[in-house]
Amino acid sequence: MPPTTVHLNGGVNLPDAETVMREVLARVPTGLRALPDGETGDRQQWIFFQLQKFWQTPGVEEAGTGDQPTEGYDALPKVRLAEGVDPDAINWADLGYAAAYRESYLTFQRLRKEGVVPDGLRFQVQYPTPLASVNAWFVREDQNRVEASYERALYADLDRLTEALPHDEIAVQWDVAVEIAILAGGFAAAPGQGFDEIIARLARCVDRVPSDVPVGLHLCYGDYQHRHFAEPESLGLQVRVANAVDAAAHRQVGWYAFTVPQYQRDPAYFAPLRELRRREGTELFFALVPYHPEEQEPGTTEEQVRLVDEYLAGGGEWGICTECGMARAEPQEIPMLLDRHREILAAYAL
Repeated sequence: MPPTTVHLNGGVNLPDAETVMREVLARVPTGLRALPDGETGDRQQWIFFQLQKFWQTPGVEEAGTGDQPTEGYDALPKVRLAEGVDPDAINWADLGYAAAYRESYLTFQRLRKEGVVPDGLRFQVQYPTPLASVNAWFVREDQNRVEASYERALYADLDRLTEALPHDEIAVQWDVAVEIAILAGGFAAAPGQGFDEIIARLARCVDRVPSDVPVGLHLCYGDYQHRHFAEPESLGLQVRVANAVDAAAHRQVGWYAFTVPQYQRDPAYFAPLRELRRREGTELFFALVPYHPEEQEPGTTEEQVRLVDEYLAGGGEWGICTECGMARAEPQEIPMLLDRHREILAAYAL
């Protein structure tokens, strides 16, 4: 079965939520299940938003920069617990997601009343996993000490959001990038960050979202300067993670977004899809929308569609996305990227 749906992985490099929503809906009029606000403003560079919050938190102090995580990536600034601080007693700064999304939801509501947002389309919010910010920003010796406290604070932010917004109008995505980086060898792991421990963390994230709110996982290999932190050899790791999370979580995952490098057309890359234990009702999205289609070998998208369809166990509907969000694309590139979603669907429309 060819692709029939579209998923947006959060970031869109446009000025504000209203511009994002109007541009998306004008250029991708069909296939969308949920509409993000583009993670504009302070949230544009993903978890840098949380580094700013750490700098505002009493008991957390700057700690220089860490090692270069992988070739092509800059060394990141680090923070640490101040001497004598009890991590369980930290009074975290307002982490900011609930406030930002509540404001964007007002725009979503207004555009729905104007007829811009169609009925049935959900408002999509994105959160980094707790481990993402802790692993990226805290020095390694403090990561295990602080993670539980920060996780509680991030979950409390999510709780405030889901208590404030109607459950039948929202969807929640967890961005699983740092976990994939650790498992793929792109980022160094602290003790307790092995595969089984990471799956347990992801299952907690899934289970924290109310059962009547769709929840998805974006399995991401990074997009710093359009470079991966580790080059995926196949879909094997992503399939393994999805199967393990499905087995560990107490509720169903609504969707998975899988990374497919834009050059990739090797059947061996897609073959692990035969092992995917997809639950009925779980949507799958594959990153077949390239950031720079002019750099693709002609016919690559068509071959990728064929390979997904060939190897996807059990068949069924599936959709398309970009590898990451579109926060790092240039603003002038956004219309072309959105148009490409529509064009791929149109090429396979029955």
